[in-house]
Amino acid sequence: MSRTNFKDLLSAGVHFGHLKRKWNPNMSPYIFMERNEIHIIDLYKTQAKLDEAADAIKQIAKSGRKILFVATKKQAKEIVSEKVKTINMPYVTERWAGGMLTNFPTIRKAIKKMSIIDRMATDGTFKNMSKRERLQITRQRAKLEKNLGSIADMNRLPAAIFVVDVAREYIAVREAKRLNILVFGMVDTNSNPNSIDFVIPSNDDASNSIDLITGVMVDAVKEGLEERKTEREKDVAQREKKAQKEKPEEKSDEKKKEADNKEELVEKIEEKSEEKKQAARKTAAKK
Repeated sequence: MSRTNFKDLLSAGVHFGHLKRKWNPNMSPYIFMERNEIHIIDLYKTQAKLDEAADAIKQIAKSGRKILFVATKKQAKEIVSEKVKTINMPYVTERWAGGMLTNFPTIRKAIKKMSIIDRMATDGTFKNMSKRERLQITRQRAKLEKNLGSIADMNRLPAAIFVVDVAREYIAVREAKRLNILVFGMVDTNSNPNSIDFVIPSNDDASNSIDLITGVMVDAVKEGLEERKTEREKDVAQREKKAQKEKPEEKSDEKKKEADNKEELVEKIEEKSEEKKQAARKTAAKK
């Protein structure tokens, strides 16, 4: 079953591409027609590609790996940040810092610096500093929070990135491809789809279009996380049942061992008593 319908895509303006003179020839398979010097995207292909991408991103979420959402353009910032917060995934809505993926250890050091500054504020280190030093450190903390706060929980490289406007976020796409990270992208008629693993041909400028496509992808991630949770609960329940079944078997084995030990003791006692009787007979015979 499709995750969205043609009518929703049409009403959100997903079909509107860029001006004909700005088009990228590699997008020709996804273009339906041209009207008033503007390319119109084939929504049937958008629907098929969106379902394919959603199924793939669901499996990644189900496996427990992270997906990084990237959207730094003005009309996409709030939409992406609000939706992605609900699934507790990392996202970048401010300037993409060069090397965020390819130089990830350095980015992790910057994130650790934020936690060090927080510790300084609580353990009383700030009290021993001058007003100017405190102001400089708090400004530095605010800048780090703005650029890297949304990826503070990302302890390792993501398994995939979802990009709004792949032409604008070309650095993020290039870094992901260098590290063999899967790229899901909203690709407009002015962009090159060849470097994108899961192309979603769509209008990446209209807020309604961004809201719809991002919403479908976020819902797919939610499904994957829920399925992972249910599978884990089933595994825990099966382990508990298995443990309960093993306990009575262990008890029966212990009882058998105890019985065997008792029999051995009885045999030893009987042997000793016979030995004593024989010794008594020998002494009586000698007398």
